[in-house]
Amino acid sequence: MTIREIQPNDNPQIAEVIRKVLIELEVPKIGTAYADPQLDEMFETYNVPNAAYFVIEQDGKILGGAGIGSLDKEPETCELQKMYFLPETRGLGLGEKMIQKCLQFAKDSSYKKCYLETMPNMKAAQKLYKKSGFEYLCGPLGNTGHTSCPVWMIKAIDN
Repeated sequence: MTIREIQPNDNPQIAEVIRKVLIELEVPKIGTAYADPQLDEMFETYNVPNAAYFVIEQDGKILGGAGIGSLDKEPETCELQKMYFLPETRGLGLGEKMIQKCLQFAKDSSYKKCYLETMPNMKAAQKLYKKSGFEYLCGPLGNTGHTSCPVWMIKAIDN
């Protein structure tokens, strides 16, 4: 399995992966990544300064991904975005590798903090985030549009 930057032809596969995982985890379709208009144009969305999206690929098949984007109204804070993996990739240490790749990109882009939003039932993800140094917040930052995501976390980026 390879972690690499997203390419234009990856758009349909990563959108399908994200939607599949969100349905599997019974996440609301409104107020989450499921409803994001960018979901079908991930390459274009992340092909801007200080943003990147990485995918996990094996034999031409996209199995998951995660990205870094700027956080609205928080110039020194980025957001870990759309980190989802198909079941066959879980438990292999790829989530940890993906977070490290994203945080390295954030550091290289001079961000000072990394924020994320998740769902209460995503316990394995929260455990991974905590292991990676994220801490819980009492409320959301920025204007992500993810009103159905009531768990917020942040990490200082070591520069």
